[in-house]
Amino acid sequence: MNRRTFLAAGAVSAIGCTALRRGTGARETVERRSRLPNVPLRTHEGKTVRFYDDLIRGRIVTVNFMYARCQNICPGMTSNLSMVQRALGDRVGRDIFMYSITLKPEEDTPAVLSSYAATHGVKPGWLFLTGQHDDIETLRRRLGFVDPDPAVDADTSQHIGVVLYGNDALDRWAACPALTDPEEMAKYVLWMEGRRRPG
Repeated sequence: MNRRTFLAAGAVSAIGCTALRRGTGARETVERRSRLPNVPLRTHEGKTVRFYDDLIRGRIVTVNFMYARCQNICPGMTSNLSMVQRALGDRVGRDIFMYSITLKPEEDTPAVLSSYAATHGVKPGWLFLTGQHDDIETLRRRLGFVDPDPAVDADTSQHIGVVLYGNDALDRWAACPALTDPEEMAKYVLWMEGRRRPG
């Protein structure tokens, strides 16, 4: 396990969630919304959405960061997540949703991300997202995808290869390396339903 993988823990602690915490009332929703920025984003399908209200609220989700021209971890990460999507089957887009957010919004327009998604055989229920640079940075930092070394953190080619996954309705979150065995990652995501632990 390298240093970038080890930082997966930060992706959970940064949004202040615990694996067993449950919150269902309006107050808990407001608190979660304050932790998870409600910034506007554009999908690879050309739609404008709000991060929390439209993508996260009440849902089981996966979130990772990438960019289309990345030649380091991104191709393997996207390929692995494609296998996770297949393992989860038709639940993706119905009650589980996958989100990949670009680190280079100035390059990755909806059209570029749409081409990237098509190249990787992405199915419905998995959105690639772009937006304004400052909004993307706010998301990245608030979700905990940050390296403590400022020089490393500023280098997108060394970005953290982690997938954050969780259930907003239960306020239950965790993270794992992006290259985790896809069948195992699918089990972890399903565990977020609160019914059973992965076996």
